[in-house]
Amino acid sequence: MLKEIKFVLWFFFVFVFSVVYKLSRPSGCFFSCEPTPEPLPMQEEDLSQSRSIFFVETTDRLEPPPLVSCSVESAARIYPDRPIRFFMKGLKNNTRRDSNSTSAAFALLSAMENVFIRPFQMETLFEETPLLSWYRKVNPAQERYWVHVSSDASRLALIWKYGGIYLDTDVISIRPIPVANFLAAQSSQYSSNGVFGFPHHHGFIWGCMEDFVRNYRGYIWGHQGPSLMTRNLKALCNLTNFHKVEDISCQNITFLHPQRFYPIPYPAWRRYYDVWKKRPDFNDSYALHLWNYMNSERKTAVAGSNTLAENLYKTYCPTTYKTLIQGPEGSGHLQQNK
Repeated sequence: MLKEIKFVLWFFFVFVFSVVYKLSRPSGCFFSCEPTPEPLPMQEEDLSQSRSIFFVETTDRLEPPPLVSCSVESAARIYPDRPIRFFMKGLKNNTRRDSNSTSAAFALLSAMENVFIRPFQMETLFEETPLLSWYRKVNPAQERYWVHVSSDASRLALIWKYGGIYLDTDVISIRPIPVANFLAAQSSQYSSNGVFGFPHHHGFIWGCMEDFVRNYRGYIWGHQGPSLMTRNLKALCNLTNFHKVEDISCQNITFLHPQRFYPIPYPAWRRYYDVWKKRPDFNDSYALHLWNYMNSERKTAVAGSNTLAENLYKTYCPTTYKTLIQGPEGSGHLQQNK
């Protein structure tokens, strides 16, 4: 009898324990469920997956100005599930934070979980591309536009090797780009190279790199950049003028209407630093190019000015605005030369 009572009590104890344990588990789990792990921060995935958004700094500058910071931050916010890779020539090690940098912009960008700030070495980048032979022959000291042509070459090599989207550091992202293979029209029948996207090892980019070397004219402004993209696109497609806000498709490449990135054309670049009676909605745009190369006057967003630029910062890169424009770092007069 005593043995039977012990057996009943043991069975009752096991039953109660099982019920309590089940109630403590997530819904649908019993003994087979593992504890729910904490979500992990974005990992630096394989570059060749053609998902990255690339920015490049080809000077040795380690303190990104407000516009550069805004460009990177806005991309990180618009593409939260994609890695944002900012390659800086001035970085000398492979860490997210450079021990010698006291830049507030560097710190705030490094703190974003999908932003990866990395050094890059041009000769290594150009390996296994047509650009390597050019790079080994060219003399940067004799190049009038070396910072720009080296950037033109670097962006081609990055997209060829890894695929994804390249953005200039004066481009503020405002909504996702819905296509993968694309060039951005600066005007009818003329392409920019400040924004473009292709999967890795795309033939168009290889052809552009071959053209870069074969027809190198570094002393002509734009010859290695937008003009190169334009002549290679025209070799494939019979370009016509845009009608309405409609993109052009040719040879599996989408040529995006100027409104997508250049709703304010370069002769009117100062309009970004004006106060608008009625603020434009940019409903047809994916990002805005602020034409910083034209900005010899070094205009910048100023806290409380109510300019279009200030409002873009507030909306699309609020951390940059708060830290660099509005906060103690934000004099409103910081240089933002590319």
